[in-house]
Amino acid sequence: MSLILCIETGTDICSVGIARDGELVSLRESAEGRDHAKHVGVFVDELLRETGVSPDELDAVAVGMGPGSYTGLRIGVSFAKGLCYGLQIPLVAIGSLDALAEVAIEDNEAGILDVEAWDDAVLCPMVDARRMEVYTRLYTVAGEPLSDVNAEVVDETTFADVRRDKQLVIFGNGAAKCCEAMPDATFVEVAPSARGLARLAERRLQAGLTEDIAYFEPFYLKDFVVIPSKKKLL
Repeated sequence: MSLILCIETGTDICSVGIARDGELVSLRESAEGRDHAKHVGVFVDELLRETGVSPDELDAVAVGMGPGSYTGLRIGVSFAKGLCYGLQIPLVAIGSLDALAEVAIEDNEAGILDVEAWDDAVLCPMVDARRMEVYTRLYTVAGEPLSDVNAEVVDETTFADVRRDKQLVIFGNGAAKCCEAMPDATFVEVAPSARGLARLAERRLQAGLTEDIAYFEPFYLKDFVVIPSKKKLL
């Protein structure tokens, strides 16, 4: 039996959960913007007290590794690495798009999503990458990747070949910018959450697929660019 603390901070949502054997036990989330540094430690403390789990009972910490917000990813990964180092437990890294696809799969299993011909659909989680760009990857409804992780500039040609042959189900915080460009796609409400890490982290932990705590870095996909302020300095 394994207890895994799951942390996802790659978007505006700060989400922390505890999973036992791949099943979510408890969850804390905030969508108050990217003030994750204020929330993540508090959420961990609340979850441990609520579930009666002591830190030394944790078997691993799982973290959404990106792509996503540069600052959000740094906060989540740094916190996860600190816990793993202090507790001497493994770090499990999960692709944030993989986890978002898993949330959609779980929502469908629970009857929350209303998607016709689900079994023949292609899942397309999207994380906002500013302007008309998104981070995305295509999946089967079983969660198997159909493409690499890419930064896509959204227009009417985006995934045109997939949309012609399959039902493309789009979700995530980058989905809204696609509605006009891809009116033939299906849009559903699915948000990033630590609960999407639970089953994936359990599988990776049992397979021994853990990270080197000293050297692990988030998967940014693109380099972080500092934009100079337009404000005049006195």
